[in-house]
Amino acid sequence: MISHNLANVDTPGFKRELAYIEPRDSEAVETGLVSAEAEDINNLSGGLRLESSMTDFSLGALRSTGVSTDLAIEGENAFFMVNKDGQQFLTRAGNFTVDPNGTLTTQQGYPVLSTNGDEINLEPGDWRLLPGGRIEQNGAAVDLALVQPGSLGDLARVGENLFRPLAPTQTLLAPNERPNVRQGHLEMSSVKPTTEMMDMINASRAYEANIRMIQHNDSVLGSLLSRVLRQN
Repeated sequence: MISHNLANVDTPGFKRELAYIEPRDSEAVETGLVSAEAEDINNLSGGLRLESSMTDFSLGALRSTGVSTDLAIEGENAFFMVNKDGQQFLTRAGNFTVDPNGTLTTQQGYPVLSTNGDEINLEPGDWRLLPGGRIEQNGAAVDLALVQPGSLGDLARVGENLFRPLAPTQTLLAPNERPNVRQGHLEMSSVKPTTEMMDMINASRAYEANIRMIQHNDSVLGSLLSRVLRQN
């Protein structure tokens, strides 16, 4: 996970992933040989294990790009909505582009959706974005779909900087509830390289310490078996 975070340090809208670690019962407890309340050598700690992961949805810094199709949402809880293979996904990555058909899409070619669930078609140089995410062109207007999930914990990472809502509690924000959307700006990755490198060093040291402990225990057990065999 740390390596994945570091690989996306320059990916617009990327949210760092965190590991949730919990203590592991000893082998004897997990196999039922002793109870979890036993106070003997069989109930020594079984170490740690990765229980699950979680996403840190903290805001990334906004960077001015001057590119008209680069859009950034100000505020933590709103997401753009895109269509991938007939399914709706959420993203914070606003580095959009316009395909040959004039459709506003993600870098992977997935159409960005309006509040009506339709694709957004743009005419080059003949449109403008208002702060609330409304696009005006040729006297007509269309609103970007800005979605607020019921809980950020309901979002599952599915790759390509997209999230899938796990619960049907997302809200399509009304005009008076919509955050500001800045044109010509991008929300950058929330990954902080210094923090990730410190975590990488700590994880590497912990791994090496565990390897040395295993090697030491293996050596002690080998010596014990050798003595037993010599005595027999």
